Amino acid sequence: MAESLVSRRTSRKPAHRVSTGVPGLDDILGGGLTAERVYLVEGTPGTGKTTLGMQFLLDGVAKGEAGLYITLSETADELDAVAESHGWSLDQLSIFELASDEALDPEAQQSILHPAEIELGETARGVMEEVDRINPARVVFDSLSEMRLLAQNPLRYRRQILALKQFFASRACTVLMLDDKTNQSDQHLHSIAHGVISLEQIAKEFGKERRRVNIMKMRGIKFRGGYHDYILDTGGIRIFPRLVAAEHTAAFTPVTRSTGSDGLDMLLGGGLVAGTNTLFVGPSGVGKTTVVVRCMLAALERGEKASYYLFDEGMGTFFTRAATLGLDLAPHLESGLLTVRHIDPAELAPGQFAQMLRDAVETDGAVFVAIDSLNAYLQAMPGEQFLLLQMHELLAYLNQKGITTALILGEHGVVGEAARDVDLSYLSDSTMLLRYFESGGKLRRAITVSKSRTAHHALTIHELQLGAGGVEVGNPLEGFEGVLTGLPTYRGSTPMMIESDANG
Repeated sequence: MAESLVSRRTSRKPAHRVSTGVPGLDDILGGGLTAERVYLVEGTPGTGKTTLGMQFLLDGVAKGEAGLYITLSETADELDAVAESHGWSLDQLSIFELASDEALDPEAQQSILHPAEIELGETARGVMEEVDRINPARVVFDSLSEMRLLAQNPLRYRRQILALKQFFASRACTVLMLDDKTNQSDQHLHSIAHGVISLEQIAKEFGKERRRVNIMKMRGIKFRGGYHDYILDTGGIRIFPRLVAAEHTAAFTPVTRSTGSDGLDMLLGGGLVAGTNTLFVGPSGVGKTTVVVRCMLAALERGEKASYYLFDEGMGTFFTRAATLGLDLAPHLESGLLTVRHIDPAELAPGQFAQMLRDAVETDGAVFVAIDSLNAYLQAMPGEQFLLLQMHELLAYLNQKGITTALILGEHGVVGEAARDVDLSYLSDSTMLLRYFESGGKLRRAITVSKSRTAHHALTIHELQLGAGGVEVGNPLEGFEGVLTGLPTYRGSTPMMIESDANG
């Protein structure tokens, strides 16, 4: 037996990889599928199994490989309609229909495909004959649920699947077997298949359904485990590999860059540092967005690329308000230095947003990234587990790429004790607090830096004013106590800033 194993190992062809044709999936698999093996793709109806199978075959066609789609349930016309909806053509693929008019014969009570006396063996024989005729390099078998019903008992079903596996291996075919998970307790396929790709669709109480993929098993290769978000849209499936910050380290110099405001630079100990993230916290309307835009505009004026992700505010309001405060972003938008995207979090999966940021950094060359705000991003995804861990990975990734990141987090309440949806202060490198406070019968703004891991920041609290001149930081509020509570006590003679005509 030992000599037999040695001889087999010597005569065995070196294993090579084949692409799946699905963006993101090859990355998760570390290069694609091992060729000439049988794989299981399982998922409930609507998860995109058929679409994935088509992408796999069409990728082979693009590489000059013959492809065969074996369908037991859908007609060739139905498959062609699916392909047409994605803008694809199946003309270069071979489609073999096993369903026929005999399935409607009232005598065919033991089988949904053929009369009882023919049953499973004839179905398998038809598949083998078609494979021998076409000689395909890639095969999609859709679906195994009909085979399971046809076999009528688990032993016969397992034997037939094993026979098909041996047959496909002898013909050097790379095969995807699709299963709709109608039998949740069936583990036969998991043990037989060389790899198992599980597709899931999760309905939400509000917003778009979430889809995710999990590689449950893949023999002989190292793959990225866990769940990965994906979308099924016109053009096929696109998978967003789970972000692992440790895989994306890069060398950079942690340069301190000005915010464009002397007052903000003084508070931050010189400005914002490349490779760090700053959290801007405060109640609605206090000026968080304006302060971030001021910092971003300074980066744009230095010729740096920036990406701004807007969750809360409309695009029109955002640009109009910035221009009113003397922060005109239009020239930078036209030049291509600035990209502003309005995000609907109810329609977005966490992994898809992470991929957006990766594309902005790695493809577009952005060095300043702003997220406005985290409240909408977090609250629109109730029930998403480990979202904070994902945010941790995202921020670690941006830091390791040398990106200057600005995060906006809103608080509930105008004056008095403020409440947050989530505490992200432990994730931030710097934290800037903005507050309202009352003085002389007027509502005023205060600003301070409560934390900085990279610089000796000011510990003083200053008045903040937003107007036609943009952002203006006043003298320390030395004559007040309790400013951050919103209900200060005046114990000195600190003069208030002169009111400007415009109000942020």
